[in-house]
Amino acid sequence: MNPHADCPPAPPLDLTDDCGGFASLGPAFFTHLNPTPLPQPYWVGTSGGVADLLGLDAAWLASDEALRVFTGNACPPGSRPLASVYSGHQFGVWAGQLGDGRAILLGETTGGLEVQLKGSGRTPYSRMGDGRAVLRSSIREFLCSEAMHALGIPSSRALCVTGSPAPVHREETETAAVVTRVAQSFIRFGHFEHFAARDMEKELRTLADYVIDRYYPACRTAPQPGGNAYAALLQAVSERTATMVAQWQAVGFCHGVMNTDNMSILGLTIDYGPFQFLDAFVPGHVCNHSDTQGRYAYNRQPNVAYWNLFCLAQALLPLIGDQELAQAALVSYKTVFSTEFMARMRAKLGLVQEGAGDADLIDGILLLLAKNGVDYTIFWRRLSQAVAHNDFEPVRDLFADPAGWDRWELSYSALLALMNKELSADLMLKTNPKFVLRNHLGEQAIRAAKLGDFSELRTLQRLLERPFDEHPGHDAWADFPPDWASSIEISCSS
Repeated sequence: MNPHADCPPAPPLDLTDDCGGFASLGPAFFTHLNPTPLPQPYWVGTSGGVADLLGLDAAWLASDEALRVFTGNACPPGSRPLASVYSGHQFGVWAGQLGDGRAILLGETTGGLEVQLKGSGRTPYSRMGDGRAVLRSSIREFLCSEAMHALGIPSSRALCVTGSPAPVHREETETAAVVTRVAQSFIRFGHFEHFAARDMEKELRTLADYVIDRYYPACRTAPQPGGNAYAALLQAVSERTATMVAQWQAVGFCHGVMNTDNMSILGLTIDYGPFQFLDAFVPGHVCNHSDTQGRYAYNRQPNVAYWNLFCLAQALLPLIGDQELAQAALVSYKTVFSTEFMARMRAKLGLVQEGAGDADLIDGILLLLAKNGVDYTIFWRRLSQAVAHNDFEPVRDLFADPAGWDRWELSYSALLALMNKELSADLMLKTNPKFVLRNHLGEQAIRAAKLGDFSELRTLQRLLERPFDEHPGHDAWADFPPDWASSIEISCSS
């Protein structure tokens, strides 16, 4: 007798149609419309972790029905698809009305997660765009969303990528794809800027109240700046953003296009476009080929995030009602960023106890890495292994100036001797990843996928889902980038 005979099968994606989610805000916030179908869809990749998060049955996820849903060719139960409107500053310049130009929100799960299709066709906010995404950019976003989650960095997630032979024109003609993104919310700083810029204070308040009540309820009850819930919201968002950017800097992640419309109100990493994990440690590295002024260089990211928060503060000012209170709500950003960054750098060095000389030690190694152009990820992983095995020679080999390394290593070893080396090594190996999504690794997976071979994508996905593991037999994915990697150009269309 089958004990499960009376149990119904696990449901497919089932979205709630109650009035508590983003759709409850009203027509000023979005436009209802269906995705535009694509011909001959096919599977590119799926994430088992996100499927589990959504409670999806594995058999259904592999079905033709799921393929249609996640390509935008069919709507799941309970879905009333919509595209939201927002505005924002792009490259430091007010861009006016923007919005979901190629993303459509299918709806929200009963567990409170929004499910969104990116590349699902034109919307009223597409401006001159075609509303599509290409296979190349969709694979990059899929892989990086899941890689960032595995690194412990707050991020939107990616359930799957589907492809189609439909042509899409970018710098060259490519093929279409759709990536299914998942997050608690896709609300951005730009949503608040949109209504503030139009003097739509009622809608601005509605949005702020929704975000507070749904995601930041402590802003109503906890001690607040001046007893003001909207100032408390600004402070909470500032602190979450500071924590996220500190994690970016520590792992060597460059976002590439930190416009205010790409900044999450929940402090999530969203909108993966011209991102890059550093190869050589070059603090002024600009990963976005479209960023001709270097506004979003790696070492400028912390200050750009603060600038974006200042824009959010201006948008919230009609609700806060006091400029000094708004400015005070931003003060903790720099404190939290510094504290979080230092904590992560101590962990990278295996410093299980905080010491007076930590800042000098951290500054010293970052200066050495920059001066010698040392590969960032390989350095930290080799240093972790060096502490574990008490052999620093492989680390020394990375430096063109070994004398400079020797001086720093002397100070480091003296400090490390005061600690439990086993605990230090264990902390470092769990903090410094062996595998990150380097541009050339993504490019190799993309080239194979364009030929219909998704095996490289699956291998890379598996490594990135457990980036701190050794994965014997896969050292090539953790090696130095090939010479051709430096010629890869990633732009805002990527």
